[in-house]
Amino acid sequence: WLRRSKASVPPHGIRPEGRTCTSVGSTLGRAVTGAVTVRLRLKPNKAQRLSPVRGIGFGGICGWVGSQLSPYPPPATPEADQVPSPIPTSLRFIAVCALLASPVACADTTGSERENRQGVVWRAGPALPQPITNNAVAAIESDLGVAVFSFLGLDSTKVSDGVTNAAYRWDVGSDAWITIAEVPGPGRLASTAQVIDGLIYVIGGYTVAADGQERSVPDVNVYDPASDSWSRGANIPLPTDDAVAGVWGDTAVVLVSGWHDDGNVPDVQIYYPGTDRWTSSTPIPGTPVFGHTGAVVGNSVIYVDGAAVVDDDPRFAIDSSSWRGDLSAEAIEWRSLGEHPGPVLYRGAGGIVGTLAVFVGGSENPYNYNGIGYDGNPSDPVRQVLAYSPVSGEWRHLAAPPLPSMDHRNLGVAGGNVFLVGGMHEGQEVTDNVWYAATEVLLASIF
Repeated sequence: WLRRSKASVPPHGIRPEGRTCTSVGSTLGRAVTGAVTVRLRLKPNKAQRLSPVRGIGFGGICGWVGSQLSPYPPPATPEADQVPSPIPTSLRFIAVCALLASPVACADTTGSERENRQGVVWRAGPALPQPITNNAVAAIESDLGVAVFSFLGLDSTKVSDGVTNAAYRWDVGSDAWITIAEVPGPGRLASTAQVIDGLIYVIGGYTVAADGQERSVPDVNVYDPASDSWSRGANIPLPTDDAVAGVWGDTAVVLVSGWHDDGNVPDVQIYYPGTDRWTSSTPIPGTPVFGHTGAVVGNSVIYVDGAAVVDDDPRFAIDSSSWRGDLSAEAIEWRSLGEHPGPVLYRGAGGIVGTLAVFVGGSENPYNYNGIGYDGNPSDPVRQVLAYSPVSGEWRHLAAPPLPSMDHRNLGVAGGNVFLVGGMHEGQEVTDNVWYAATEVLLASIF
């Protein structure tokens, strides 16, 4: 009870050697027109919306120049093979040199500067009805359009009384979120929300008592968006919170490791809504963790880092690692992926973009629900989107949202868009911010 309070070619086809050149063509035009949105760091509901049409002319020029710089030719077509270029090679060379001589082209295109330019990939949605963090997020596409949901979490007070069972819905294209039926039972943190066959399964989590005691819950609450109503699924055999979760084969929810009452567990538990039953599978071979970030992509579950119990003070420390488990009906074949690029992550948002597992935001310093690290230092968020391809086995980065954030559970993904809802910004500020990006545009930002 007293645990945490006690203190190859990437899938989209961009070759690694040519990614700098191609990124010029795919993002520089958008970045120039939209940089003010990122630089001003405005709240989403106040951010200036800049039309991508303004960048078409400049972006087209950059795209052509990027194609000349790339060491790889574009995909061959009959027309391309038969029709010679109308622009002489000498003129192409002059144009490339002229662009390279400009301040824009000569600027550093690596690291944070490149991410700043790509930040315009993300757009602001309407603010949540209240600032909320550690919420379970889901998105659904139906005949009525795309809807995004936020369940449970912690309000801006960051105290036990601020743990809520509130639920909200945003119909994408509308101007505001609406309040929907509350999640049954007490408010809780560190739950997950997963979508199967048009229903949302809100699973696990923990409650916080007034005296600070925390208790993992076995709840499986099933939400039907069509009727705004709740039903109950079979309890988790081993109540778990702060676990990695994802949907496998459109029929099952996979829970990986996490916390149970007074310690981390290595268990992998799989829920089948069609039969309302749970099974267990091969436990993780690595150190059991909570607050790790991950996703299920195809037949593979990928997760990174998380907080481990250590024989030291403070009691918890980041376990810097990444793992891949290939799922089958009989077992999970686990293998270590070693240390991933970039900073270690605690409580980032996990999800899927195309065929990539993505990890958005997070913090390098594990913390209690109020954002204060177990080492006594305030935790700060990171600004990054880490991506892993199970197909190629490669790590990459995608364009990050304009503001660093942490204290997430999972992304909402539906209708060709990715949604990041709520969380904490710098200074442990609980936010009502909502960011979303088109999947195709986000994939084009890869580096």
